[in-house]
Amino acid sequence: MELISLLLSIVVILFLANVIKNQKKYKYSNFPPGPKPLPIIGNLHIISSLKPQKSFMEISKKYGTVFSVQLGTEKMVILCGYDTVKDALINHAEEFAGRPVTAMGSRTSQKYGVVFSNGENWKVMRRFTLSTLRDYGMGKKSLENKIIEECESLINKFRSYGGKPFNNQTITNAAVANIIVSILMDQRFDYDDPTILKLMRLISENIRIAGSTMIRLYNSYPWLIRWLPGAHSKIFENRKEMRDFVTETFTRKEKELDINNQRNLIDAFLAKQKEGKPESTLYYHNENLNVLVSNLFAAGMETTSTTLRWGQLLMMKYPDIQQKVQSEIENVIGSAQPQVEHRKKMPYTDAVIHEIQRYGDIVPGSVPHAPTKDITFRGYFLPKGTIVIPLLHSVLRDKAYFEKPEEFYPGHFLDSDGKFKKNEAFIPFSLGKRSCAGENLANMELFLFFTSLLQNFTFQAPPGAELDLNPAPGFTNAPLPHEICAIPRR
Repeated sequence: MELISLLLSIVVILFLANVIKNQKKYKYSNFPPGPKPLPIIGNLHIISSLKPQKSFMEISKKYGTVFSVQLGTEKMVILCGYDTVKDALINHAEEFAGRPVTAMGSRTSQKYGVVFSNGENWKVMRRFTLSTLRDYGMGKKSLENKIIEECESLINKFRSYGGKPFNNQTITNAAVANIIVSILMDQRFDYDDPTILKLMRLISENIRIAGSTMIRLYNSYPWLIRWLPGAHSKIFENRKEMRDFVTETFTRKEKELDINNQRNLIDAFLAKQKEGKPESTLYYHNENLNVLVSNLFAAGMETTSTTLRWGQLLMMKYPDIQQKVQSEIENVIGSAQPQVEHRKKMPYTDAVIHEIQRYGDIVPGSVPHAPTKDITFRGYFLPKGTIVIPLLHSVLRDKAYFEKPEEFYPGHFLDSDGKFKKNEAFIPFSLGKRSCAGENLANMELFLFFTSLLQNFTFQAPPGAELDLNPAPGFTNAPLPHEICAIPRR
C-alpha cells in the first residue's frame, strides 16, 4: 500500500507541475497550434521514439509548417520545409541564434563550449573555433595532405580483408576521427588503439542515447528522473570519462606549450589563457576548453564518418551508380591520388556525394534553437527561450525542391547537360549563425575519402545479405549494423 500511495503521489505532483508550468509559460493565444497534449507525457504517445521526424511530418499536414508539440512538460516549436526554415535562420538569423536551456544540456555542458552555449560565451568560442580551424589547415594544402595520408591508411586496412565481409563502422570512424584529432591535438591513433576506441565509444553511445524517450522525460522532470536508472545515467558516466580524458590531455599540453610554436587548437587556446586580457579569464578557462574539445571531437567525427558509411552502403545498393562514379574517377584522375582540385571536373561524383548527404539525412532534427528574445514569427508568438526545431529532414525531403525526395537520385544535383547544379534546399549543415563551423572540413574529407575508396574498391554486399536502408535509432541517422565486401580494383 505504501508503494501504491507513493506512486499515486508522484503522479499527482507530475500532473500539477505539468499544469502549472504550461499555464505560466504558454498562455499566449497565438502560440503555434498543435495536437492536444495528455497530462504528464504530453504528446509522447503520438511521436515515434525511433523516427520522430516522420511523426512531425505527419503532424505538419494538419497544423502547417509552424506548429507545436509537447514532450513531457516541454513545449517545442517545429519548423518544416525549406522556405520556413530559411525564413527563420536567415531572415531572422539574430533572433533564432540562441540555444534552449535544458536540464540535460545544463548538466553535460554547463553552458560552455560552442554547441550549447549562448550569448557572448558562444560568440567568443565560435570566433575562436572558426579562426583556429582556418589557422590549422581547414581549406589548406597541409590539411589536405593529412587527409590523403589517412586515406592511404584506410585503404590499406580495407585491403587487408581480401574482399571478405567486414564491419566498416569502427575503422571508418577512426579514420575520420584522426583528422579532427590532428587539429585538436596534433596527434594520430592507430585504428585499434584503446584510446581512440574508447573515445569513439563514448561519443557514439551518447549520440545514440540522446534521441531516446528517457532523455525527453529527463528534460521535463529532472528532479525525479535523475534518481531512476536509465539511459540518462549512461550519458553522465560517458561525459565524465570524456571530460577526464580531455582534462588529462590539455594538462599535458600545458606543460609542453611553446607560445611561439603553437601546433594545434589546444595550444592556441592555452596561449589565449596566458595573454592576460579580460577575455582570457572570462572565456579562455579550462571549463570552456574541456567542453569545446568534446564538442569538436564529436561533431568532427560522427557526421562525416556516418555519411561515408552511408556512401558505401548506397554504392552496394546501386552498383550502376557506383560504376558511373568509378568511370569518372578513371577519366579525370586515373591512377593518380585524388585531390580536392579534381572535384570541379567531376560533376557526377560531386552530385552523388551531395545526394548521399541529402538521402542519408544525418541530423534529421538539427540541434535545437531558441529565440534570443520574444518574437512574432509567421504570425505566431514565440517567447524567449522556446525550444525550436528547424526540421532539416523536412528540408532535405522538400517536394518543392527535390524531384524524388524519398529516392536516392543523384539527378537532384545535375542539369540536363550532366553538369553539377546547386540546390538551395541542400542544407545538411543547417543555415545561419549556428550552421556547422566545420562544413568546409567535412566537404574536403568526404570528397577525398569517397573518391579514394571508390578508386581502389568496388563495394558489394556479402553473399545472401539483404541491404536495409532504414536508419538506426539515435539523435543522428546512422546505417543499421551491416557488413561490406571491399573488392580490390587494382
